[in-house]
Amino acid sequence: MKLKGLKNASGCMCLLIVGALFSFIGWRMGAANMLNTVMHTAHDLLLNTCFYLMSICVITGAIGKLFVEFHVVDLFEKMLRPLMKPLFNLPGMASLGAVLTFLSDNPAIITLSKDKRFASHFKKFQFISLTNFGTAFGMGLIVIVFMIGAGYYVEPFIGFVGAFAGCIISTRCMQHFVLKAYPQYRDEVAVDFEPTSADDGSEQTPLERKSTFLRTLNSLLDGGKMGVEVGLSIIPGVLIISSLVMILTFGPSTSGAYTGAAYEGIELLPDVANVFAGFFDAVFGFSDPHQIAFPITALGAVGAALSLVPNFQAHGWIDGNAIAVFTAIGMCWSGFLSTHTAMLDSLGYRELTSKAIISHTIGGLGAALVAHWIYLLYMLAV
Repeated sequence: MKLKGLKNASGCMCLLIVGALFSFIGWRMGAANMLNTVMHTAHDLLLNTCFYLMSICVITGAIGKLFVEFHVVDLFEKMLRPLMKPLFNLPGMASLGAVLTFLSDNPAIITLSKDKRFASHFKKFQFISLTNFGTAFGMGLIVIVFMIGAGYYVEPFIGFVGAFAGCIISTRCMQHFVLKAYPQYRDEVAVDFEPTSADDGSEQTPLERKSTFLRTLNSLLDGGKMGVEVGLSIIPGVLIISSLVMILTFGPSTSGAYTGAAYEGIELLPDVANVFAGFFDAVFGFSDPHQIAFPITALGAVGAALSLVPNFQAHGWIDGNAIAVFTAIGMCWSGFLSTHTAMLDSLGYRELTSKAIISHTIGGLGAALVAHWIYLLYMLAV
């Protein structure tokens, strides 16, 4: 009976929140205009943004698979290994996770952590912090390529440096919180692993040698197929989250009336941002209150956040600083609210989800701050 009561209360609360939200939007726009705007916005996002993002995912996926096949990833991993211990307090093996998540998405770090040989190099507190470490680089290549495609060439790399700094902050904070709650995790090994003859490959039959051309072709096609899957997974976040955020960000048509066209809205987020304009200017350097929509959207899905950029450009709401900050916070947060719970649950440490979210929130703000100040120094230099 108690469980049934909780379900009923949850259902009523959900109806109340959803009803209040859309009643408010419908009251401002008109019910018919609101529904038409939602449908037209989602349709335009699907055709002009989702498929564009999917094409980027296919190309970057093919490049990523090619890098794996010809050991470029191994080369990057060896180059990055010396940075792991002093910056992140992680074993050198963790650099492989950074490269893989940069080329793909956040869950790649979990797939890697399921490898007992890989996990055996970590203490428990380090192993748990992999969730924060990997998330900070998720979809990094896609974000940077998208920003370059939008006509910005230096700013995305400034944002990458900011995301790198945010990753250090997030990973170190998470390790601090874990050790404070579980001091014994400092010395406990994440996974006990003893290699066998099967693990070292002594009993494995040699793989059939393939020509370089065939390896290249297979890598490109397999990577492109993975890119299609990533592109498809982006679509729900873009259509659902971005449509809602855009309605809360944009205003009526140029005539000042609501017509039901795509990208009309009630301008609620800019009004809220104006209240905290001093904070956003200090941390992000935002020159327009509409820009706050990007980091809010990135919390749920970075692909959805990227879909805001073309419309911001069309309205003249963004500048180089915004692109640098968008890249930093887009990479560092990259939908962590929707993935951290599942990632920690798969590792077996669900109870630490709140600590991971707090750590990554701090890391994302740090990434934005670093990107903002590096951009200011860059502008002074040029």
